[in-house]
Amino acid sequence: MLAKKKRSSYGNISISKKKSPKQIERHLKGVANHRRIEILFLIASNKGITVDKITKRLNCNFKTISVHTQRLAQAGLIRKDYQGRAVVHELSPYGKTLYNFLKTFQHS
Repeated sequence: MLAKKKRSSYGNISISKKKSPKQIERHLKGVANHRRIEILFLIASNKGITVDKITKRLNCNFKTISVHTQRLAQAGLIRKDYQGRAVVHELSPYGKTLYNFLKTFQHS
């Protein structure tokens, strides 16, 4: 699930590169806060959402949401795309994987 597959120079042999415990820790610490989990879920359902819209949807302080999105980006769970003065957000591939896990975990 968290392994990367890359093509080897030895033909069609597929070598899987697993994440180290430190890399896994970085991703998990990225969502180790209820507000960040809410943001992750909101971005998953609203690709291209801005911090301003996240702030309004979650009824939170702009600066608080800004710091949380920065932490999610540092953890590699979301991507920021700068469009003029606006910054839009979307889930990274790891963010999508973690989102699917959290969604499953939420319903179990």
